[in-house]
Amino acid sequence: MKTIILAAGYATRLYPLTKNFPKPLLEVGGKTILDRLIESVDEIEEVDQHIVVTNATFYSHFEDWKAKSSYKKEIVILNDGTTSNDNRLGAVRDILFAIEALQITEDILVLAGDNVTTFSFGNFAAYAKEKGTSCITCHEEPSIAALQKTGVLETDDNFRVIAMHEKPENPPSHWAVPPFYFYRGSDLPLIHRALGEGCGYDAPGNLAAWLCKQTDVYAWPINGARFDIGDLAAYEKAQKEFN
Repeated sequence: MKTIILAAGYATRLYPLTKNFPKPLLEVGGKTILDRLIESVDEIEEVDQHIVVTNATFYSHFEDWKAKSSYKKEIVILNDGTTSNDNRLGAVRDILFAIEALQITEDILVLAGDNVTTFSFGNFAAYAKEKGTSCITCHEEPSIAALQKTGVLETDDNFRVIAMHEKPENPPSHWAVPPFYFYRGSDLPLIHRALGEGCGYDAPGNLAAWLCKQTDVYAWPINGARFDIGDLAAYEKAQKEFN
């Protein structure tokens, strides 16, 4: 299994902090967001490589970070060649870029590089292995306003995903979807088809929403907290929590 960490965005909502600096390398509680993510997956036995997908603008920042890092598993930094928010590939096309660049055929754990969590990705990987399918994560969100700004699930009683709705006006449930996904190696060839059939490519959840219509996908309710560092207010909130 390989982890793919999506870190090719330009974080315009965090300007001026991220005008010349990548959001995943901002510190939260004395550690970078990226270090917190990799620490949480480096102990998973099945994982043999961490792949960070970034852009041409911030590639050198991540190479410098890698030079100072010391993790058990190999770290690979990929440059998707984009230079601004206007020509970015989008999350789904970055996943495909990493798969093709490294000829990946095995299972992948995909994580957004701008989130901080307190739960175990090892438990998520074990759940996916038990189900034998691609899997997504979810958490209960009581706020309708918050649900209208994220992906929302419909599931059966066993958490098999029936449908996933992106930013629905009338949310069908209180199960919100954070940007953490497990994709079986056997499902990876479907990504080409997804994009060919008009699957949205900017948000990573677009791929999961498309895939659950093609094959079984299960959802795992996270057993901890996650902080989406989307803007300055969210960054300050995470800083307070982890300090």
